[in-house]
Order: sequence, then structure tokens, then C-alpha cells
Amino acid sequence: MNKYGKRPVEKYDFKAFGEAIKAARTGRKESRKQVSDEMYISPRYLANIENKGQHPSLQIFFELMLRYNISVDQFLLDTPVGKDTKRRQLDALLDDMSDNGIRIVTATAKEISEVEKEDK
Repeated sequence: MNKYGKRPVEKYDFKAFGEAIKAARTGRKESRKQVSDEMYISPRYLANIENKGQHPSLQIFFELMLRYNISVDQFLLDTPVGKDTKRRQLDALLDDMSDNGIRIVTATAKEISEVEKEDK
């Protein structure tokens, strides 16, 4: 122990991050075993991150964030800057879409926007 004693810092709660990882994984219909095998981690470790809010290592945190297009801002900052997770995931879907698909999504988004304006 150093001369200052132990720092009285509350540990960050990773439960919301774990829930977002689980939702993204199941949304992609990926099994916990598949993801664990691909990431070279144990299924139990991934289950604990998803269900118990276990603190992942920085490397695993980073890999999961990138794999599932999760926005760290919404978990680590009080006022998120940049895009939230849902927008990042939509961007990833749009990146893989054809021009025809983009036209359909754009038309749909415009229609939703008009309907929401009318509802206000």
C-alpha cells in the first residue's frame, strides 16, 4: 500500500454495456460459443460480461465495441457526443447496402420523418 492509502473510487458498472453486447450478439443470431471461439475467450467470461456486468479487459472491451458497433460514449460519458449505438449499427448496415437498398431506406426515412412531424 502506498502512503496515500487506497483510492476511494467507485468501480464503473458495466451492466448496461453487457446488456448492449448481448442484444447486439443475439440480434445477429450469433451464439455465445461462436463469439467466444472467434475472440479466443471463454463462453463463461462473455456470459459474465453480458449478464453480470463483469469488467472486461480493455482489449476485449475494445474488440466487442468494434465487433458490434457499440458507442462507448453512451456508457462512459454523461452527455454522449457523436453517434449512439443504434446509429452506429444502422451505419454499419447501410455500408453493406446496394444503391437500390439505400434509395429504399432513404424513402422510408423521409416518410417516417413526415409522419412524425404531423404527430407533433
